[in-house]
Amino acid sequence: MSETIREVVRKKYAKAISSRTGCCSGTGSSCCDISLSKDTQKITGNLYSESDVQGLPADMVVTSFGCGNPTALAELYPGEIVLDLGSGAGLDVLLSAKRVGPSGKAYGLDMTDEMLAEARQNQKKSGITNVEFLKGHIEDIPLPDNSVDVIISNCVISLSADKDQVLKECFRVLKPGGRVAVSDIVLKKELPLTVQQDLIAWAGCIAGALSDCEYQSKLVNVGFENIEVQVTRVYEFADVDGDMFAHLSKEELVQLEGAIVSAFIRARKPN
Repeated sequence: MSETIREVVRKKYAKAISSRTGCCSGTGSSCCDISLSKDTQKITGNLYSESDVQGLPADMVVTSFGCGNPTALAELYPGEIVLDLGSGAGLDVLLSAKRVGPSGKAYGLDMTDEMLAEARQNQKKSGITNVEFLKGHIEDIPLPDNSVDVIISNCVISLSADKDQVLKECFRVLKPGGRVAVSDIVLKKELPLTVQQDLIAWAGCIAGALSDCEYQSKLVNVGFENIEVQVTRVYEFADVDGDMFAHLSKEELVQLEGAIVSAFIRARKPN
């Protein structure tokens, strides 16, 4: 099941980025809109201000599929090493690289070739050099033990079918005293069974999301401390006419009200 989920996620985001880059030939056509459902756009929209992305390629925000802006909430300092899990087109990596400065470095990790190609193009356009994009899975981070100061992520851990392994890897690569500072989808109550079993809802960061209590418990079990889950957005779906929930009844849509939130999750590895 985990490999099936991973492949569904990979194909969805490869298609999303390819549909944009394959048609944007300078015509300004509406075909450049990312092919995500209305429900997913409800989660991914309006996360970055103009000042956040000043100096970066103009269309980078369009290719960000996150549920928050971890770089706005995380404390990043000059000289630090930052790792972005599921870095996509590279927006949060480039923003982090600017914050840690030339004496620091930002890594982006992604499993999708199309996303990595887009990210490297965006890096080239930006002129930011203290960045490296790596291919791999967040359950098996290709970096040494104790090598990273801060791990960020933007609505990606919820996509994994093995979150315990993801968090173990985070703990392994963080330096003593290192921090996790991620945005993710969190559940405040149980989802309808039809949503839990829906692979498209998995790819939309929803079906695989943890409750706030589960997230905290898993972080504790791995060894993290100073854990905080801060809700940043609450989503309403009863009136949404989107692809992901088109098969749900009105009663099931009502069940979703208040269930799905974005949260900023902080934790620290002990010294």
